[in-house]
Amino acid sequence: MRRTQPVRSPRPRHGIQTRLVGIDTGGTFTDFVLWQDGVLRVHKVLSTPQAPEVAILQGIRELRLDAEGLRVIHGSTVATNAALEGKGVRTLYVANRGLGDLLTIGRQAREDLYDLQPPVRRPPVPPELCWETAGRLAADGRWVEPLTDSDSAELRAAVARLRPESVAINLLFSYLDDSAERALAQALPAGLFVSRSSAVLPVTGEYERGIATWLNAWLGPLVARYVERLCHGLPGALVAVMQSSGEAVAADQTADQAVRLLLSGPAGGLAGAGFVGRLAGRERLLTFDMGGTSTDVALVDGAPGLTTEGRIAGYPVAVPMVDMHTIGAGGGSIARLDAGGRLLVGPASAGAEPGPACYGKGGEQPTVTDANLVLGRLRPEAFLGGRMALDVTAAERVIGQLGAAMGLDARAAALGILRVANEHMVRALRVISVQRGLDPRDYTLTSFGGAGGLHVCALAEALGMRRAMVPIHAGVLSALGMLATPPGRLLTRTWLGRLAERSDQQIEQRLRALAAEAVAALAHEGLDPARLRTVSSLDLRYRGQSYTLNLGWEGRAVTAEAFHRLHQARYGHRLALPVELVNLRVRVTGAPPKLILSRADGEIAAPPGQCVSVAGCEQPVPVLQRTALVGADPVAGPAVILDTVSTTWLAPGWTARPDALNNLHLERR
Repeated sequence: MRRTQPVRSPRPRHGIQTRLVGIDTGGTFTDFVLWQDGVLRVHKVLSTPQAPEVAILQGIRELRLDAEGLRVIHGSTVATNAALEGKGVRTLYVANRGLGDLLTIGRQAREDLYDLQPPVRRPPVPPELCWETAGRLAADGRWVEPLTDSDSAELRAAVARLRPESVAINLLFSYLDDSAERALAQALPAGLFVSRSSAVLPVTGEYERGIATWLNAWLGPLVARYVERLCHGLPGALVAVMQSSGEAVAADQTADQAVRLLLSGPAGGLAGAGFVGRLAGRERLLTFDMGGTSTDVALVDGAPGLTTEGRIAGYPVAVPMVDMHTIGAGGGSIARLDAGGRLLVGPASAGAEPGPACYGKGGEQPTVTDANLVLGRLRPEAFLGGRMALDVTAAERVIGQLGAAMGLDARAAALGILRVANEHMVRALRVISVQRGLDPRDYTLTSFGGAGGLHVCALAEALGMRRAMVPIHAGVLSALGMLATPPGRLLTRTWLGRLAERSDQQIEQRLRALAAEAVAALAHEGLDPARLRTVSSLDLRYRGQSYTLNLGWEGRAVTAEAFHRLHQARYGHRLALPVELVNLRVRVTGAPPKLILSRADGEIAAPPGQCVSVAGCEQPVPVLQRTALVGADPVAGPAVILDTVSTTWLAPGWTARPDALNNLHLERR
């Protein structure tokens, strides 16, 4: 891949920085966690979706940070938003002859099995931007139609005529021999963004590989321009970006890896949950990250799980990414009535502009945040540690208008909004647990994101769970996870064949070659190769299957038996069929920063001992500062518990006990 280079941030000298900042750009807020001289500070500013770097630079200024030498680890939504909105760049798709419409045909799978008249969907690449050429391989690596100089010349002429901003090259079986893709890329004009499938995703599955390559080319120039603006605004800073699989990559490598950034922010949240969970002695977590626009749910069993079956904007994304389920339910989700008078909540969101009505920025539609404020669970004087006052009157007005249309008062309407929003999130949590044969009661429900603590008790009750946790810095946990994330690479190569027909030496030789490629990339970013950690695994399946299971490499015999056991546990049976090797995987990581969490969390603009009226509670409810709970007896609900970046609603029947780090452990009585 070649492109116009963005402004490059200096190469990091790992291990000597004393100033690190994790930044998570959300749909409503941009979150900051600063680690400076052994002390953590947290901060939030409203996001600027049209130019995310504006909010980042604003937050850096408000934290009074000098960019020179500052190390920034960032969760970016630029690629995600562009994909969801269909706003990538003009891209030419290059395929073998007869396969130009591959991405349009896809797998011929209907999203709704029983919809006999599905809506016509716009193809990923319009026909006039699909180019067919030679350079075709057979499945065994033999040339069916070699590439010629005239083929390259015809592609150059097509580029000159069609004037694309990027090119995606996806030739059959290019993971066996990438010479034709390389030759085509080298024939293209300098400065044109080029993605090769043999570099983006060198695995079997021409459709999935093609979609990943097209997404990378379609989004890459946008990511490159964004990173250039960000680095230009932070001269001298050491900027890295979180990948969807949970490793950080240097900023000047991100455009080449654009398709690997689609779950950048959520991956930080799961990294943060795993980090805090290990410190708290709770490693089996059922997580939900509720922000202003959406809610992400996932399972963390020691570490976040990965999948190669993710989707974005309806397209399969076969690059490794954290395994999670996302729904359009957040604090900014808009409540409304449909034509039949039914109450709906989300997926449309008020976002950061204008935001919920209570933000006082012109919002005129009722949201989940407005409902929590009307009910008294969210304190107007303590939002963001008192830095942002909420407009109760505006919230009561928009909720009251919705209630009037329903024949209810404002508080009853607000309760209805929360019940609907909670049901959406419970359904999502069941998808990630019950529908996979897992009992939620075996896990600790762990809430984070700015709005998560307001709903955690209700969700746990709906799932029959008796334990929950609201981590320290829950409102900015994704940004904290950025700091707990190591730099790294996760590389994959297809090597099809029966496992029994490969020797241990052959497999290990290929794994070492793959690891050497990852080590070289990380050494280019300034990491010491001697201090990198390598984990190798295989994707295996029974011969004749389409899907694989990933197993750590422990030698053929041990790994094959582990595959049988995992297949039995996952699907309820094992087969007397040969085990087939599909992909080799290598994960190489450096050491994450050694963070020491402190229970200090700043002061809240609410006097201790204050009691407030909360809908549904007969007696006034105490408002407590989270930092004041350490060392005290467990708190019995109902109570409103405040910290600088989030609020926890401790429902009746629940108790809260802070641990030494000020993680709140909730138990149902």
